[in-house]
Amino acid sequence: MTRGSQMSRYHNRRLGVPWPTREPLPMPIVLKPIAAQRIVITGASSGIGLAIAEAAAAAGARLMLSARNEAALRDIADRLALDGADVAIFAADMADEDAAERIATATTERFGGFDTWINNAAAGTFGTVSETPIADQRRVFDVGYWGTVAGSLAAARRLRQTGGAIINIGSVLGDRTMIQQGPYSAMKHAVKGFTDALRTELMEADAPVSVTLIKPSAMHTPFPQHARNFMDAPARLPPVLYDPRLVARAVLFAAQHPRRAITVGSFGEGAAWGDMLAPGLLDRAMATFGTGAQQTDQAPPPETADNLWESRSDGAIESNQPQSVRRTSLWLEAQLRPVAAGLIAAGLVALPIVVSKARQRQSR
Repeated sequence: MTRGSQMSRYHNRRLGVPWPTREPLPMPIVLKPIAAQRIVITGASSGIGLAIAEAAAAAGARLMLSARNEAALRDIADRLALDGADVAIFAADMADEDAAERIATATTERFGGFDTWINNAAAGTFGTVSETPIADQRRVFDVGYWGTVAGSLAAARRLRQTGGAIINIGSVLGDRTMIQQGPYSAMKHAVKGFTDALRTELMEADAPVSVTLIKPSAMHTPFPQHARNFMDAPARLPPVLYDPRLVARAVLFAAQHPRRAITVGSFGEGAAWGDMLAPGLLDRAMATFGTGAQQTDQAPPPETADNLWESRSDGAIESNQPQSVRRTSLWLEAQLRPVAAGLIAAGLVALPIVVSKARQRQSR
């Protein structure tokens, strides 16, 4: 039975009318352990992408790392190879229309295919939308949105036959826009919409492909140094900041367990809920405090500043800005272990009742 014919039919002899039969069960999504996977990572030369690469290599995956900075990629590959990792690199700008296909072809030639494709490459700006040139805003979309679209489609064409995972790095700013990061926020909104559309289309086709959106909160990455800045002061990300390695943990989990979306950091999840429940209040708070919270007096190192159009110094997971960083996220752990989290929550709810009854028995 083809997918387009919603139901096959057979003839009911007793009533003389056709009855619909059950549709066949959808093809199950079976994801391999990380140690058995071949993984493509775009934007792998710094920040979240580099954190994912290190974690995947440590878990035994074979890797194709892509970014614009070929020298940084070579240094990373050499370092990971010292620990026994099998790493290939492919220098490419994801804004180029054919970059994703070239990466996919190179990965197939090197590893015979891939099991997980991670779209992480992105670019950003700081400044108002009225001050940021349209060309720069378009560049943010060319890298972060169109690069994600091209990477996802190149991966989907191949994984429809073999099965696997497509993981797109979104942002909590895809739920709640941040002042002074308008183009980046709009791009992440678009990534979320595209990812949801692709997931449902693959579900409709019964394709054995998991599509996950990872939504990091503010991460302690070099993003503020790398972004083009039109503000009057050096840029920083507002607190609360999280360790980028938490995103890597979420990504490797999603590469092995089909999930629709995972948010990294409770602060970002809270902002998303706040936007649903009291958007006007959040608008006012953003207008009052948002700009100042994203400014600092610490200028970025010249060699890392502004990589919007050209690659700069890479190879660092975390920012050099001295800020408090959370190394754990209970909200992330609750999403990765929902049953355990539910039991703990039920226990916390039941605990006062148990204590109260125990006291009543003692007082008798």
